[in-house]
Amino acid sequence: MQLREYMTSDCEQLAELFYQTVHSVNAKDYTEEQLNVWATGKVNIQEWNNSFLKHKTIVAMENDEIVGFGDIDESGYLDRLYVHKDYQRKGIASAICNELECSVNGKPIITHASITAKPFFQHRGYRVVLEQEVVRQGILLKNYVMEKSGLIF
Repeated sequence: MQLREYMTSDCEQLAELFYQTVHSVNAKDYTEEQLNVWATGKVNIQEWNNSFLKHKTIVAMENDEIVGFGDIDESGYLDRLYVHKDYQRKGIASAICNELECSVNGKPIITHASITAKPFFQHRGYRVVLEQEVVRQGILLKNYVMEKSGLIF
């Protein structure tokens, strides 16, 4: 597996990976109705591209295929972290997360983790700040605001 910086030409593939991952990996923790409002399959590619370009965005490659991605902004908000359903539990999310966490120079990191992702982040030293329910198209989705101290010893 290789990690590299995001390129605009990746955006449509990342949107598809996001959709497929949510609808397969997160299906054990969310209803079909919740999955459908979380990942509709209709992201605004221009908005996503602009967001990826403004953030530190890392793409994981395996055999010329995108198998994961993640992004973090300058403030330390880890926005997205997704790994292809066929590449789960191979260290890809950890490798991406390592790069993203290092890029914010010791600032505290905040993320909104799904039920599915919560144990991954807890294992990395994040703590739950708040359990919340967000509303998308009238449907409630539970997630967790999680924080990792920026202090590195």
